[in-house]
Amino acid sequence: MRVFGIDPGSERTGYGCVESDGRRHRLVACGAISSPPDTAFPERLRTIHAALARLLIDCRPETVAIESLFHAANVRSALKLGHARGVAMLAAVEAGVVLAEYTPAEIKRAVVGYGRADKHQVQQMMKLLLGLDEPPSPHDAADALAVAVCHVHCTTGGAAIAGRAAGRQRLRSWRQVKPADLGI
Repeated sequence: MRVFGIDPGSERTGYGCVESDGRRHRLVACGAISSPPDTAFPERLRTIHAALARLLIDCRPETVAIESLFHAANVRSALKLGHARGVAMLAAVEAGVVLAEYTPAEIKRAVVGYGRADKHQVQQMMKLLLGLDEPPSPHDAADALAVAVCHVHCTTGGAAIAGRAAGRQRLRSWRQVKPADLGI
């Protein structure tokens, strides 16, 4: 399964693509799309859309997973974030790819085991889950990879496995899941 994750933002939009068999994940691509600070907002949206459209053609994912709008500091920020999500969703729909949405808490719970994990914890878990030498950077790329891995876990039973194991003990990370918890 190949999943393309998007962490939308009006200043910087993170993207990450992973290939997974449900147990092992492999990094395909990741990074962030940004424009110079003095770029007009409509031009930023065009840049986000064009870059995502190009990346979706290159990566050929089966699914695009995107972080849903949960809350923002103020109305203006929420509207800008909504616009960025809109052009990201448009790029996915134009590519003919299935789209899935997850809240920030769902994403963090699926990859870290704790819905209020901080950015550093997400970066470290992406490093571990993808077998990378360094945590993905910038944090927007790590967040996008987390969205993609969240989708894999939610569709292949990874989240259910963590939930069953958590019934016996409170898990703080995927490293605490033992082979016996997986039925192996």
